[in-house]
Amino acid sequence: MPGAALPTTPLVRGADLPTLRPQPMPGGLSPDQAPTQLFSGAELRAAAAQDEAAMQTRIVSGTGVRAALRAGAEPGTQAYPWLGDSPTELIPAITDDTELLTRPEAPAPAQPKGRSLGRSTGMMAIASLVSRVTGFLRQIVLVAVLSLGIVNSSYTVANTLPNIVYELLLGGVLSSVMIPLLVRAQRDDPDGGATYTRKLLTVAGVALLLATIVAMLAAGLLTRLYLGGETTATANPDLATAFAWLLLPQIFFYGIGALFGAVLNSKGVFGPFAWAPVLNNVVVLVVLGVFVLVPGEISVNPVEMGNTKLLVLGIGTTLGIAVQALILLPALRRVGVSFKPLFGWDPRLRSAGGLAIWVVGYVLIGQAGYIVTTRVAAAADGGAVAIYSNAWLLLQVPYGVLGVSLLTALMPRMSKAAAEGRIDDVVIDLSLGSRLSTVFLVPISALLTVFGTEVGVALFSLGHGDRDGGASTLGAALAVSAFGLLPYAVTLLQLRVFYALTDSRTPTMIQLVIVVVKIPMLLLCPVLLPPQDVVLGLAAANSLSFVVGAIVGQWLLARRLGHIATGEVLRTVGTTTLSSVVGAIVAYGVVLGIGHLLGGWGAGAGSAWAQLVLALVVAAPVMLAMLWVFRQRELEPVWRRLGGSRSRSRA
Repeated sequence: MPGAALPTTPLVRGADLPTLRPQPMPGGLSPDQAPTQLFSGAELRAAAAQDEAAMQTRIVSGTGVRAALRAGAEPGTQAYPWLGDSPTELIPAITDDTELLTRPEAPAPAQPKGRSLGRSTGMMAIASLVSRVTGFLRQIVLVAVLSLGIVNSSYTVANTLPNIVYELLLGGVLSSVMIPLLVRAQRDDPDGGATYTRKLLTVAGVALLLATIVAMLAAGLLTRLYLGGETTATANPDLATAFAWLLLPQIFFYGIGALFGAVLNSKGVFGPFAWAPVLNNVVVLVVLGVFVLVPGEISVNPVEMGNTKLLVLGIGTTLGIAVQALILLPALRRVGVSFKPLFGWDPRLRSAGGLAIWVVGYVLIGQAGYIVTTRVAAAADGGAVAIYSNAWLLLQVPYGVLGVSLLTALMPRMSKAAAEGRIDDVVIDLSLGSRLSTVFLVPISALLTVFGTEVGVALFSLGHGDRDGGASTLGAALAVSAFGLLPYAVTLLQLRVFYALTDSRTPTMIQLVIVVVKIPMLLLCPVLLPPQDVVLGLAAANSLSFVVGAIVGQWLLARRLGHIATGEVLRTVGTTTLSSVVGAIVAYGVVLGIGHLLGGWGAGAGSAWAQLVLALVVAAPVMLAMLWVFRQRELEPVWRRLGGSRSRSRA
């Protein structure tokens, strides 16, 4: 609360906190895919600097304290972390093996190759905005071409398999442990990590090729695992298998693309990896155009592997992923990466095996939940799998506006801070990421909850998209699940903190809690709901499970790190939620009133777009005005743009 003293940070003996010291083994965290900004780079740098200045406490061992004292630090006082703008308070120091001391000159947070968090986030955000727009255009065209029926559901399941297999066999390991590993190799190795990078690319490339071959041989088993073996009105395992044979080669390209991106990110080069998905989307859009021009239809009974449309869609989709990976080669060459294979083993890879096992377990547990979801959806109603997948994809778009870019930029920085024992810097990034996510995502969640159906109709009612009311159902699924947007973002941020602390066990346990909560709710959906509404229950259950995950993750982080500014985050959540709810209600009232004056809004995409534009025009100023009243300091750059230089920081 403004002006109030914060509770004392829990103190623990240094021997009890081995992960707070620099570790000999790297940990990591897992990037998602890319996204967008509302802040300029300079403004995000200012926000990060404000949070850095707010917390000057560092936890070190007794040996570290004695070394600091020899270097001239003043004994007898310790810095107390203050999250407002007030100066650091000094309280009596304790004498123990672990002590809190003021840092005479606190080191700046690690920045990859001199890039600030704001600049890296802003650049990736712009790239991701283009990626998300083109990606969503791709989905809209796909739905318009295939509708939301059996062909789309079969294609959706088959196109999900490559990513699932890649994540299960190698992807989770790469994304969760490799970037910190690469950062440390570049820092510690005499050749700047060049030899290690070549060995990693060689070993992982061979593993990916083998995984791709095995997955293609098991294509039939994989599709039946997710859809069951029976051909019904809502699912066709044979068609999904035919698509899978054409789409599973993506495993190799997903893997090498992630490897290339990890190498570039570890060197502070974010642009090419952020822009690569745009090319993938462009390729698939061209493929869909060719698909429309090719005569005939995809045969379902019987399924014909030589069907021209099936081949165009399957091979073309895989080509898009290949382009997404291979376009990174010039950027890798520019930073001096050699592509000459180097077979051999590095002890650091062997030591990372323990971390990798837990990451694989994380992916396995997550897939258990996905299998139950797809089976329940496929058995419930035609097109339910495609509706659920597209609703989930749409819900992640606003998360990608800030969350993915922010986390990708934070990844090398948090990993280096944890490796160097600068846990206070990790906590600063955790708090900043949580609060920035809140002020951007909660208003969007409120609007999606009220106007979700209109969003579905506006985006997916073209062509065959609204056949049998599919677009309206998709929008309803979006509305009932929108409350999970912030918990989802916060959970992913929490997992990255654990990975940065070289702890891959705790994220797996959090994932287990999420899935254990989710599966009973999924199984209850067809019991409690009519078939056409089962997909709505699945969407709501997915979001509710992330609420539980965020609560558990915050509790575990508090136990691990002590004071993590939960109260400050909750205050931001509370004020933002109140502002967002009021704005959404006012917008709904205005839209309803104008619709009444017009004698009804009518049906179709045009009417839906008109309602959405009106709602945004009304809701945005109401929400901003209330956040201004609450002095929401996370929006300080917005206040400067709208009202000049007067500071609206919290007291």
